[in-house]
Amino acid sequence: MAVDFKDYYQSLGVSEDASAADIKKAFRKLARKYHPDVAKDKSTAEAKFKEINEAYEVLSDPEKRQKYDTLGADWDNPNAGQGFSQGAAGGFQAGGEDFSFSGTGFSDFFEQYFSSGSRYGGSAYESYSAPRGGGARRGHDIEGDILVTLEESMQGAVRSISMQTANRQTGKTETTTFQVRIPLGVKDGQRIRVPGHGSSGTGGAPDGDLYLRVRHAAHPEFTSNQSDLYHELDIAPWEAVLGSKHEVPSLDGPIKIRIPEGAENGQQMRIRQRGLPIGKSGERGDLYIVLNITTPDEITTEQRKLWEQLRDSDASTNSN
Repeated sequence: MAVDFKDYYQSLGVSEDASAADIKKAFRKLARKYHPDVAKDKSTAEAKFKEINEAYEVLSDPEKRQKYDTLGADWDNPNAGQGFSQGAAGGFQAGGEDFSFSGTGFSDFFEQYFSSGSRYGGSAYESYSAPRGGGARRGHDIEGDILVTLEESMQGAVRSISMQTANRQTGKTETTTFQVRIPLGVKDGQRIRVPGHGSSGTGGAPDGDLYLRVRHAAHPEFTSNQSDLYHELDIAPWEAVLGSKHEVPSLDGPIKIRIPEGAENGQQMRIRQRGLPIGKSGERGDLYIVLNITTPDEITTEQRKLWEQLRDSDASTNSN
């Protein structure tokens, strides 16, 4: 099953020597534009959102980015990417079958080279052959990735997945489509079991299972840690010193908060029960506002005088 190369730098609109900060900035700008909840043209936005998420998934991770750069223009050379954990061309191999998916949010190129899950489950490293004496053998389990938005985790969802299976012995290819339920409050790294969608069993034994490892889609406003969410809020130095009021986003809508006087850089403000659901318990994680004290890129002559007055005042106070 052939795969198409993905130019992740082009997807984010950055150069190959872009810094980590530039990559994050480019992603956040595009994510705000194409996020399915805010985009005007939702039909094209969803595909674009998945594309930039996949690109950011690779380029924001130093190890994955290094591997991607190693592939380079020679990516389709049979010897390219040696040392990668590769599966079938375009998906996975288990037993005597090749697998590829659509509907998971990741391309075949990503699944082949950058999937976070193991390629095989059970004893899938064994060569494919019928058991001696005609005995039965359960099919191998397989594992892939599925991109889940924070909004889907917040509400739960149902995803339609198509799987193409090619039998290397017979040459036959079969495509099946099935529904996968995204559990309420599903966490990053959690696995969703889809029974009976692994490789085929032999001798009348059952088929293996498919395990989809959840990857939370990168969000322009939040990062997740288990059921907690984190939002970075930039504040000016005088806001940190004097205190201030701000409106911050949450998955439920905007929230008004007060920054206390004397706030410090990196300080976290906790808003209880505004994170992701914790299963069906009715409880939720928390939302943490992380304060980033920023300085202006440019200042006017008048502003400079005010900063100098503040400096001189502070020096005078400390000398007494």
